[in-house]
Amino acid sequence: MDESNQWCFGCGPHNPIGMKLSFRAEENRYLTTFVPGPEHQGYDGIMHGGLISTLLDEVMARYLHAQGLNAVTARLEVRFRQPTPIGQELTISGWITGQRGKMYELAGNITLPDGTVTAEGKAIIAIKGDE
Repeated sequence: MDESNQWCFGCGPHNPIGMKLSFRAEENRYLTTFVPGPEHQGYDGIMHGGLISTLLDEVMARYLHAQGLNAVTARLEVRFRQPTPIGQELTISGWITGQRGKMYELAGNITLPDGTVTAEGKAIIAIKGDE
């Protein structure tokens, strides 16, 4: 990670209130895990929807960034399938579903340890510059 991204809310190691996500690539997917605590809840025991959206946005846009592309989210759509509980390890994954010029389409989801999908995301990610 270059010095300019050390304070990213999702993945920056210097951000004291950030999520400090770390990522790995596996079989054309990009993955991270996260265990939400009480500070991440909306309603009691349920993760805040804005932070669920943040997790999906991070894994999808970061996948392209990891490939050396200067990627920014142009559109993000989240479908909340069921409440995401606090205190369980979540697996967040993203994958590329299409590309048109400098616009990539990605999909992602959040799963519980038992494989239950709690949220799904779709994103259009724009590539900036001459990459």
